[in-house]
Amino acid sequence: MEDLLAARSQMAMSLAFHIIFASVGIAMPLLMVIAEGLWLKTKDDTYLTLAKRWSKDTAIMFAVGAVSGTVLSFELGLLWPGFMAYAGPIIGMPFSLEGLAFFIEAIFLGIYLYGWERVPKKVHLLSGVMVLLGGMMSGIFVVTANAWMNTPTGFSIVDGQVTNIDPIAAMLNPSSFSQALHMTLAAFIAVGFGAAGIHAYCLRRDPNNTLHRKAFAIALSVGGVFALLQPISGDISAKRVAEWQPIKLAAMEGQWETEKGAPLRIGGIPDEDAEVTRYALEIPKALSFLAKFDFNAEIQGLKEVKPEDRPPVTIVHIAFQIMVACGIVMIVAAIIGGWLAWKKKGIPTNRWYLKLITCCTPLGFIAIEAGWTVTEVGRQPWVIYGFMRTSEAVTPMPHLVIPFIGFTVLYIFLSIIVVILMRRQIFQ
Repeated sequence: MEDLLAARSQMAMSLAFHIIFASVGIAMPLLMVIAEGLWLKTKDDTYLTLAKRWSKDTAIMFAVGAVSGTVLSFELGLLWPGFMAYAGPIIGMPFSLEGLAFFIEAIFLGIYLYGWERVPKKVHLLSGVMVLLGGMMSGIFVVTANAWMNTPTGFSIVDGQVTNIDPIAAMLNPSSFSQALHMTLAAFIAVGFGAAGIHAYCLRRDPNNTLHRKAFAIALSVGGVFALLQPISGDISAKRVAEWQPIKLAAMEGQWETEKGAPLRIGGIPDEDAEVTRYALEIPKALSFLAKFDFNAEIQGLKEVKPEDRPPVTIVHIAFQIMVACGIVMIVAAIIGGWLAWKKKGIPTNRWYLKLITCCTPLGFIAIEAGWTVTEVGRQPWVIYGFMRTSEAVTPMPHLVIPFIGFTVLYIFLSIIVVILMRRQIFQ
């Protein structure tokens, strides 16, 4: 049991660290491509300066993400040999395709960084687009592998053995589209609001700085547009969970009883001993409608399964509430920004609004961390939902606390380096 806890803690820490850099790798190239495109269109050198700065930011995050991603690949084999032996033949394809996408991203990032005076302008812009596509596809392929863990398909079990493997069907499992869409949009939101918040802070100190004004406009537009689209993705994801992982949905909503016309809970604290969710604001029948488009649809409750087959309800429910709350704040901020821009016919630079966006800086990344907590912890006690328990996949190697401490030190060291480098980039 101690080995399982140590392995899960190490994997959780590694994923929590890596997901930040993976998200930046997915979305940051969009900002630099937009800036370069505006430079080519307007001939305003401010956009050129901005594109070069954002490309350097992308390179920093890409390098650290490559290190943390390599660590994760080793951890999959070292910490979870049972999982890799079972799942490797089935979901090896998306991991290999992710490697291809990673190399495409790396090659074109090199062209983008060092080709400003060496390749034609349109070719240079195209290289930035390829960095964007490579980062997106890299993230999508990894997410499809995770989606398979939630809704495993593409194989049969005959006499206890995995047979009839169809790697395409496994990769295109029922959760692939919804999870990939949700994660990709989340990355654009997090990076958009993160960059907008940084430049909003700089504008509060120097309101007339042209570079920060243009950067703020681009980043806020990206974050705001994708924030408004995310509820559609969230609805698709919730319906997939309701259909394929009803106990995870019950944990997300703190739904203990199986009932028709189940309420949607806002807030609340699950009491796992008493099997109730206390202090929640309940909207009657809303959960049934959101999950199945039917106000009287039946929603399965946590009591339908044994306690040992339930995920940690308190963690999942609170993480889900945090994710939704962060998303709502950013949606409201985007709507206010759009209204101010329409009213002023320009960039919304009211001081109170700049303070609001500054406060939104970390919310996208907090939402991503909370969302992945829901996805991973909500699947427990299964590592492959319905087929393999997490306890069956862990390594028998003792003393896992030693590598846990070692990797923690590594991540702290990398974090310090990133903060120093990014601070020099932003405030130079």
